[in-house]
Amino acid sequence: MKTISILTFALFLAVAAPAQPPMTPPAQPPMAPPGQPAFQQRLQAIISRQDAPPAVAAKEPVNYLIRVEWKEPKGDPKFLEVLTTDGNFNLDTIQKTSVKINNNDIPVTLKFNGTLSTLDDQKARLQLFLGRTVPYVTGSYGVGLGTSASYSQLNVGLQSTFIVTFGKSLVIQNDENGEISVLVKRLKD
Repeated sequence: MKTISILTFALFLAVAAPAQPPMTPPAQPPMAPPGQPAFQQRLQAIISRQDAPPAVAAKEPVNYLIRVEWKEPKGDPKFLEVLTTDGNFNLDTIQKTSVKINNNDIPVTLKFNGTLSTLDDQKARLQLFLGRTVPYVTGSYGVGLGTSASYSQLNVGLQSTFIVTFGKSLVIQNDENGEISVLVKRLKD
């Protein structure tokens, strides 16, 4: 029985061994011809490459001023400006006016963020969010001789993506509550 097992194993090795790929040493870089240093050979190989992409001139960084203006039916126009370059921007601030609840001034916050991606010297893609928190009364209750109110805050805003032309104002929202426009200026030295 032991002899049959040994013969089976030997037969298996005889069949399996030729099926294995031969071991090959790792490829060696070509040797420089006599009289030519390896550095010159590598330099010549780099110069003669046909598949290398053409060199692209680096864009000069530029600053952009983004101005958002909103006009409400009753009141003066309001605006905010952000200086940025290509990429993301984010502004969280408090609006000058507030809401009075329980004889307390409750601030209204503003949020302005987005991404500016220039397309060429004249235009860019602007993705933005312009929003604010608005406090509102959720209930009232009696305390002693007076009443008091509880409140919460609602987040409202506009999120959109559009193409802007530098130096030209663009209306991005308009309804009975007012109008919102955006102006992007390319600043030059």
